[in-house]
Formats: sequence, structure tokens, C-alpha cells
Amino acid sequence: MSERRVVTTGTAWEGIGGYARAVRVGQHIVVAGTTAVDADGRLVGGSDAGAQARFIFDKIEKALQQLGGEMRHVIRTRMYVSDARHWEPVVREHGERFKDIKPVATLVEAKLIGPEYLVEIEVDAIVSN
Repeated sequence: MSERRVVTTGTAWEGIGGYARAVRVGQHIVVAGTTAVDADGRLVGGSDAGAQARFIFDKIEKALQQLGGEMRHVIRTRMYVSDARHWEPVVREHGERFKDIKPVATLVEAKLIGPEYLVEIEVDAIVSN
């Protein structure tokens, strides 16, 4: 069995909920649903869905790097928006990060944990040798 490596960000909810920001087993890295909350628990991006998505992708990239991965290793993205009207700025941010990588992508409207959260994103990656 492959070694299991875990990245946490130290947020209260990771401890309460018993989950990690990202897990790597073998070549696979899975990054949990990520919102635009900084290390101090503050929302980043306010009412701007694109700004929230930009911060989220930065946060995801850091988690991947901590486990030896890069954005180029991402094979799947799942994006959740609290209102379908937010799709365009979120997709534009996705395009900025992945235009040459082209992972499979899903975007759905979903009720997120609080009204201030406009976007939540998760990714799967496979790190090639």
C-alpha cells in the first residue's frame, strides 16, 4: 500500500470535521472543497466571485505543491457556485489557470455553507513520474 500524506491548513473546521485540505496516496492527490477563507478565517474576495475563485486556486496550488504536485497535474476540477449568475467570472479564472492543461471540469449551482461563500472548488491530480 502506498504511503498516505496529508496537508492541513490548521483551520478550526478541519479539526472539527476531521478532514484535511489535501491527501496524496501514491501518484494521486485529492484537494478538498476549498473556499476563499484565509489562514485567519477571513473571507477573501468579498462579493466578487472571480476574486474568490482566484484566491481558491492559489490555495489549491499551495496544497498541491506541499504534496509534490503542480497545477499541471490536475485532471479534474469541480466548481460549485452559490448562484448560477457567478459562472462566468469563475470560469474565466479557471481558464487562466488551466487553458493549456485542460482538465475535465464540472460547474454546478449549489447551496454553499454560508451566503458569503460564492464559490467552492475541489480538484483531483495525478503526479506523473
